[in-house]
Amino acid sequence: MFDFHVVGGTALRTLIDDSRADVVRTVRSAYLTHDDGDSVNPNSYFLRFPEKPDARIIALPAHLGGDHGVSGIKWIASYPGNIERNIPRASATLLLNDYETGYPYACLEASQISAARTAASAVLGAEELVGGRAADRICLVGAGIIARNIAEFFAAQEWSVNRFVVHDRDPSYAAALTRRIRELGYRAEQQDSFEEAAADADVVVFATTAPEPWVTRPGTFAAGQTVLNISLRDLGPELVAGAQNVLDDVEHCLTANTSPHLAEQRLGHRDFIDGTLAQLIRGKIAPAADRPRIFSPFGLGILDLAVGRRLYQQAVDQGLAVPVPGFFGETQRWN
Repeated sequence: MFDFHVVGGTALRTLIDDSRADVVRTVRSAYLTHDDGDSVNPNSYFLRFPEKPDARIIALPAHLGGDHGVSGIKWIASYPGNIERNIPRASATLLLNDYETGYPYACLEASQISAARTAASAVLGAEELVGGRAADRICLVGAGIIARNIAEFFAAQEWSVNRFVVHDRDPSYAAALTRRIRELGYRAEQQDSFEEAAADADVVVFATTAPEPWVTRPGTFAAGQTVLNISLRDLGPELVAGAQNVLDDVEHCLTANTSPHLAEQRLGHRDFIDGTLAQLIRGKIAPAADRPRIFSPFGLGILDLAVGRRLYQQAVDQGLAVPVPGFFGETQRWN
């Protein structure tokens, strides 16, 4: 009961590299458990700084039942300015708690977990909206760590893709991601123009740090085109209103001025929302053929817990978790 382990990022990267397909299955299971109502996922809590308006640290407490049986919290910092220093934008830790006693039993470096669960959610959403694992062309908008992970998860899920097209405001970032995709065995090219990059793509993936919508031109996306709105704030509310909208959780996604939240504020209703990814998986809704399809995942804390718990167990089993003897100073109320 009183064991406590730390799992570092290097170990987690190794584990994730070896088990991306398992991560996707874990994320899928977490969504379905959440859809069954066997979870507690409060709103995220944002710590902001007056002198750093673009920076924030976010707390995501949650509990996930079912086969997972884990509680905990992710504490993740997002500092877009880090990119200028060539260090990752996000850093995070994840604390896992025993459901029966509340005692924490593990602390994990969580930026790897957060990126993996985000990528798994994106690729799962693409599979459900496309109706398979094949695309002639996938466009990646934004060439950072999240986009790299998404490309790696597409490869791990053995997607058949004729060509990837990468667009980023910084051509050097686009070039780096293009090289990585080629290493994964796919054809890839970079494109300086967003419009040309996204045109005729079967799947368009947004993984940027945009704080507000910049894609607003009517007709940007075609009927039947799948858009993965991973960074949540790139799309204007008009584009959202004219599309089929699938969210991971309606209440969570309609907060914090996400693109769907802006659409709700503009329209004054939620009628433009078609359902959730879990409903799509369960066949309660179907991909639209007459409109663009947009998947907007807010990023639920339950996903971090599900993936973190699985990776923690793998780390313990493989001797990659570091035990901390005597972490708890008292283990009895009275001697």
